[in-house]
Amino acid sequence: MNETEKYLTVSALTKYLKHKIDNDEHLQNVYLRGEISNFKTHSRGHLYFSIKDETSKINAIMFANNSSKLKFKIEEGMKVLVGGKISVYEPTGNYQIYVSEMIEDGVGNLYLAYEQLKAKLAKEGLFDDTHKKPIPRFPNKIGIITASTGAAIKDILSTIKRRYPICETILFPSLVQGSNAYLDIVKNIETASKYDLDLLIIGRGGGSIEDLWPFNEELVARAIFESKIPIISAVGHEVDFTISDFVADIRAATPTGAAEIAVPNLIDILSTIDNYRIRINKSLLNKINNYQMIIKKIKNSHVLKNPIFIYQVKEQMLDYTIEKINSLISEIIKDKKNIYVQLSNNYTLKNPKFIYEPKVNKFNKLTEKLEVLNPLNTLKRGYAIIKKNNKTVFNIKSFNIDDCIDIIINNGLIKASIKKIEEEK
Repeated sequence: MNETEKYLTVSALTKYLKHKIDNDEHLQNVYLRGEISNFKTHSRGHLYFSIKDETSKINAIMFANNSSKLKFKIEEGMKVLVGGKISVYEPTGNYQIYVSEMIEDGVGNLYLAYEQLKAKLAKEGLFDDTHKKPIPRFPNKIGIITASTGAAIKDILSTIKRRYPICETILFPSLVQGSNAYLDIVKNIETASKYDLDLLIIGRGGGSIEDLWPFNEELVARAIFESKIPIISAVGHEVDFTISDFVADIRAATPTGAAEIAVPNLIDILSTIDNYRIRINKSLLNKINNYQMIIKKIKNSHVLKNPIFIYQVKEQMLDYTIEKINSLISEIIKDKKNIYVQLSNNYTLKNPKFIYEPKVNKFNKLTEKLEVLNPLNTLKRGYAIIKKNNKTVFNIKSFNIDDCIDIIINNGLIKASIKKIEEEK
């Protein structure tokens, strides 16, 4: 082996160390606590800094796709909690942490509480669109729950006055920061419900997660959900999201945005009215022109210029109708005459005996048969009919001693009873 072959290049050693570190699973998910130092922001959005404690320091980088998700502004000396992976930057041979997530140290528990409450209320359905109340298009009276001083109330009032000055506003001064602020917010929501409001704006300007925390309280969320008045939530800046934003009927990115959502722009309304006026006038003119053309067409019509023509047409139609009726009557009379002639020439009508004599002969034969079968003729010859209980008796065995019987003869009825004949001694 050549003496020089045992020597490595710096690049080879760096590659070897990078390979070792990149394949160590314990270094793929590393969580560090420390202080920000040497902080710089690249024009492309990447963040370069160091994380240090009392005795050590490590270089760090956070690429733009992750840094854009941060909810706070990074400052020199800020204490943070970061998560990421360890690797080696080959050009310098330095190992560093590639940060994928970062929160302010001390607020980690607040983020956890925020996510837990968010999940709980979402499961209960407080965020569902089915519960969202519509925002009135032209509100007459708007309530505002925020601090009586500060940029938020000024922005809201100035925006409403500029856009829709005819709208009345009522301020419900409230604490929006501090440990008891959420109770004041809930109280003001309940107070606002007693006023004849069309809409309610709840919010404040930006701040840290601790500053905005009253709007992450469960009591505030439930008060917003139970409100009968539509509510716009306008808490913090555009990147800030609170529980109030999710449960409100609509979320505004800023207090100014809430005012813009709450009221229409009077200039736009007047412009729309002008457009409607122009369209209505144009439509009316078109209708007038159309009706004038119709009237002109009617005035110039042949019928109006020659009214006698209408009479002549009707006269002609009447003549045609009369002729048709007369023709129909003639046809009916003709048909009836034909029927009459046919009946007059009928053989049966001319020879009625042809029908009568067979009927008489048949009647005489039936009469003779009835005479033969007439039971009264039999009675005239000395016979009698015996009945028991209105039934004719044909057999002597049908009689019993003391039975009552009827004997019908030719000229009357004899009632009798059955007696036993005693033998002579």
